[in-house]
Amino acid sequence: MKAHSLLSLTLSFPVALLLCSCNPGNSPAPVSALMGQESRIDAIMDGMTLEQKVAMLHGKHMFSSEGVPSEGIADIQYADGPFGIREEMEPHSWNSVHLQTDSATFFPTGSALAATWSEELSHEYGRAMGIEARLRGKDMILGPAINIQRVPTGGRTYEYLSEDPLLSGTLARGYTLGVQEQGVAVCLKHYALNNQEDYRGFVDVRASPRAMREIYLTPFEMAVREADAWGVMAAYNKVDGRWCSENKVLLTDILRDEWGFKGIVISDWGGTHSVEAVEAGLNVEMPGQSYLGEKLLAAVKDGTVSEEAVNQRVRELLRVRLHVQPVPEDEANKEMTSQPLQQRIAYDVAAHSIVLMKNEDNTLPLDLSSKPKIAVIGDNAICEQSQGGVGAGVKALYEVTPLEGLKEAVGDMAEISYAGGYARYTRHDRNRGVNPVMEADPTLHEEAMECAGDADIILFFAGDNREIETEGSDRKSITLPCGQDAILSSLATLGKPIVTILVTGAPLDLTTVDTLSSSVVVSWFNGSEGGRALADVLVGKISPSGKLPFTFPKKLTDSPAYALGVFPQTLKDEEESSDIFVDLVNKDQRKGERGLRAPYSEGIFVGYRYFDKNNVDVEYPFGHGLSYSSFEYSDMKVSKRRSGDLRVTLCVRNTGKMAAEEVVQVYASRPGSKIERPERELKGFCRVSLSPSEKKRVTIDIPRERFRHFDVGSSSWVVEEGKVVLLCASSSRDMRLSCESTL
Repeated sequence: MKAHSLLSLTLSFPVALLLCSCNPGNSPAPVSALMGQESRIDAIMDGMTLEQKVAMLHGKHMFSSEGVPSEGIADIQYADGPFGIREEMEPHSWNSVHLQTDSATFFPTGSALAATWSEELSHEYGRAMGIEARLRGKDMILGPAINIQRVPTGGRTYEYLSEDPLLSGTLARGYTLGVQEQGVAVCLKHYALNNQEDYRGFVDVRASPRAMREIYLTPFEMAVREADAWGVMAAYNKVDGRWCSENKVLLTDILRDEWGFKGIVISDWGGTHSVEAVEAGLNVEMPGQSYLGEKLLAAVKDGTVSEEAVNQRVRELLRVRLHVQPVPEDEANKEMTSQPLQQRIAYDVAAHSIVLMKNEDNTLPLDLSSKPKIAVIGDNAICEQSQGGVGAGVKALYEVTPLEGLKEAVGDMAEISYAGGYARYTRHDRNRGVNPVMEADPTLHEEAMECAGDADIILFFAGDNREIETEGSDRKSITLPCGQDAILSSLATLGKPIVTILVTGAPLDLTTVDTLSSSVVVSWFNGSEGGRALADVLVGKISPSGKLPFTFPKKLTDSPAYALGVFPQTLKDEEESSDIFVDLVNKDQRKGERGLRAPYSEGIFVGYRYFDKNNVDVEYPFGHGLSYSSFEYSDMKVSKRRSGDLRVTLCVRNTGKMAAEEVVQVYASRPGSKIERPERELKGFCRVSLSPSEKKRVTIDIPRERFRHFDVGSSSWVVEEGKVVLLCASSSRDMRLSCESTL
């Protein structure tokens, strides 16, 4: 199903979504909603047998786990995945049941959501996901996916949010609140330090306590403590020698005891390794019962696992089950879930996420006054991105492609021609191990040149697709695939302005693109309404306002894990490979003791922190994003609140001729600090909407605890007193104003 006519004339930005969010992280942690039915839980458990309890601790079907039938307690129904409710599956396979009512809205993927830098939009996104989950009879959404984007090649970078923990945590909090306000639980994933796909089933991550706490655990902590998340998914990998699914430090000491988590932990699919997981803090083994079925029952009876631990896990399960009201089976999947409200939200997120990287000679927005001839080149102009690769996809009700959106927006105001330009990288290519960085197809190359020959302007659609960026494996490079650089180089010989639009979920090598393009735009894997949102930006109906949630390095080897030689990990020899190999869905877990270690040698210096510390030039910095307008910052002030928090105020003026939005970013540096710190790190941000010539005073509150660091000696959080320099910026390398204060 293609463009959905219902929305073509009605989509617009809801006013509520344009309000400035200037206080991310400054709301008090809610009292957990899951503690209200403890006496009822006691009564239920008093009547349960050990066998009934154990039955709750493992998957019943591929996406469900057992309730308590004798007490009328329904099974828990899980919904895959984080950017759209997956179609209904057969009970014991990954095969679709081919319903006519389980098509859903395809929402922009994680990195697109992160590029909005908007907790309000993240909240709306979660709300829409929760609405669709309820209509489908789901109790828990397997998302948001909030691991830190440590390496540019990460196979699931498109699912994740950012290289920065504050940005990731703020958006995770909004998503969590939005979902759970609909009576559906989230399942934060993948806890923890699951920052690569290669060897994920057995790699042992070794990070310093400070890096783990300050960088990798922060988004999870914010979603748990500040949004009361009801579910967490244990990751596939090990941390400090223990599988995440049986890592007591992660699941009990930190998650439950320190953060006050009252919900449930489920394993990633096939990520359980022993009955010990129950005592460590795992509630549900998914999807089967390799360990937490008959083996667990036997272990309890012989005293290997305590019945007290089983009781505690069951109590936590019942707590969530009683709080999330089940949808009767005869009411689920009765109507199509993708409806105007959710479609509008998908559009709003997509429209706010588009990043204008470069705009020489104001090539954009497109000038349609003289009915130009526009050559659209590149398969990504017509490639649908709702499915592909390994892992969660969305059976989208519809998906407006960039070419469809452009034709709809332009109408008869321009002549549009199209050529594919390069061959699409397909599932067949991936299954055969074909390298995406292949040579250009000569026939398609020639067709592209012919198409562009008499055009006035060229729109070149480059980037990846969902077969290239995929769960289960990391990319081997960030070079543009399918001969795209060669195509672009040939197009440039025609001497026409070129706008390159990057369809991607992750950083790419833009050396050629930057040199040869007048304008560069990142449009992401941007959901059902992505084509319309992009077209509205290209023709100037709206100004681009997205900001990069991660750095685009000049070359892959500049990024920290590659520069330090600690990624990728490789197996020593074929014998070791066969000894501990785990397939993509981890069906065959062999627990060889010679598994790989992943040393996070860069410590806290992930992403922009590393590039700034080492004065490494980048192609485009974290937080970068241009507008069709321009903004003037002035009159910055910093005041101390009675609580010890800092309040930053400044004036922002739209000095251009078009209504636009700016994301004001506040970074902090700590001159004179006695500990090693980044040159500057993000401490707050605010999206502000301005009419031409309009000036607004913006307030950004920064809680005192944002300045804390994890002290390894005392194993505690410490706020170091002393001078702090706060910098208001348009990106991590575009500082506009600064002001000193003290802590």
